[in-house]
Amino acid sequence: MSLLPLVSHASPDSIIARRADGAVTRRQFLAEVGQLVSLLPAGGHLLNLCGDRYRFSVGLAAAIVAGKVSLLPSAPTAEVVRQIKAFAPDVFCLADSDLRPVDLPQLRYPAMAATRAGAVEVPQIDSSQRIAVVFTSGSTGIPQPHPKTWGALVTCVQAEASHLGLMQDKPCTIIGTVPPQHMYGFESTVLMAWHGGNALSHAQPFYPADICAALAAVPTPRVLVSSPVHLRTLLDAGLALPEIALVVCATAPLSGRLAQEVETRCHAPLMEIYGSTETGQIASRRSTQTAEWQLFPGVKLMLEGDDVRACGGHIESAVTMNDVLEPVSDERFLLHGRVADLVNIAGKRHSLASLDHLLNSIPGVVDGAFYMPDETGDTHVARLAACVVAPGMDAAHLLAALREHIDPVFLPRPLLFVDALPRNHTGKLPRAALQALLQTRSARKFA
Repeated sequence: MSLLPLVSHASPDSIIARRADGAVTRRQFLAEVGQLVSLLPAGGHLLNLCGDRYRFSVGLAAAIVAGKVSLLPSAPTAEVVRQIKAFAPDVFCLADSDLRPVDLPQLRYPAMAATRAGAVEVPQIDSSQRIAVVFTSGSTGIPQPHPKTWGALVTCVQAEASHLGLMQDKPCTIIGTVPPQHMYGFESTVLMAWHGGNALSHAQPFYPADICAALAAVPTPRVLVSSPVHLRTLLDAGLALPEIALVVCATAPLSGRLAQEVETRCHAPLMEIYGSTETGQIASRRSTQTAEWQLFPGVKLMLEGDDVRACGGHIESAVTMNDVLEPVSDERFLLHGRVADLVNIAGKRHSLASLDHLLNSIPGVVDGAFYMPDETGDTHVARLAACVVAPGMDAAHLLAALREHIDPVFLPRPLLFVDALPRNHTGKLPRAALQALLQTRSARKFA
């Protein structure tokens, strides 16, 4: 049996989190974990819906220590909860508010007793223990469950912290705009704090003013873990930004223009993370300096026909990637979009991700996305559609700009101008939401 510590903070007085009422030491965190362990019901699966990131982390740690499995859907809709109940009939819900009630047995996050003096021993966890099941976002279909073991997760986040330079002598505080129930937020805002010797901020800010307030509430050095949609909104707000040491971004393609603007405005490097729910994080890059992704230690890409499989490192069994990856060396690759995004019109191929990238690179475009309608069976050539947020622009100008970069068969018809795209809280744009937007706004005048 191989054992790994629950947290890597060396001293009982090391800061492991920062709440609204101040810093939380390793001693206090472990004491609160122990209190929650004693209150957990008998069920073997826990749906952790705590909105406060610190309370989520205590709930996660308590479940691990108690040998329970945390179920982590990125969006606990009624349909997803029904799927979870079918997947794990013994599931119960841990929540810290009444904002997201679900039809499950509930445990309300308790008020914690004052921490007594003295060190609390760090629990040692079997590396093969299954500690979580993370569900895909369902942006292209039904959310799928993927079990995660403790050893694989620890290896992954240690590799991430090393790539980002966050395992140094001076710990940082991690502020996340992405929820901890999402794979990216789970790894980068909770586990990377536990196993990088860093502190996590309890906050889960969404709006620009809240992000600035969450940053200002903690000491330097600060790391902002975010997504393209949050970063775009933050910069557009024009607020004065507190000092940031590093910006980390994932969940959706990031345009080079936005990456450069983030680094300029934040006076900090921006690192992109690449991965999936199936594999966890496997690569990173500094987007303003290179288009190539650097694989994490031990991770390899294997070409098998038209498929690319990721294996090695923290990946416990080879995974066929849903993205179009082009290896350029044993340790580096280029990303060309999702396999499902490839479109073929009149014998010509392109990817929706590349088209989205071109669209969002046009000056004046705030946000935009292409959409390929479902096959209808008729004999007409399929046409792409697109929704775009571009105040002050007209269709003729936008189409002329696109025509400079793409074949006319890929020009969108219809082209719909909207006030905002229906992105979810992690910045993803579910296909069904985009389809519904086009359908409900079909009465508008299209280009």
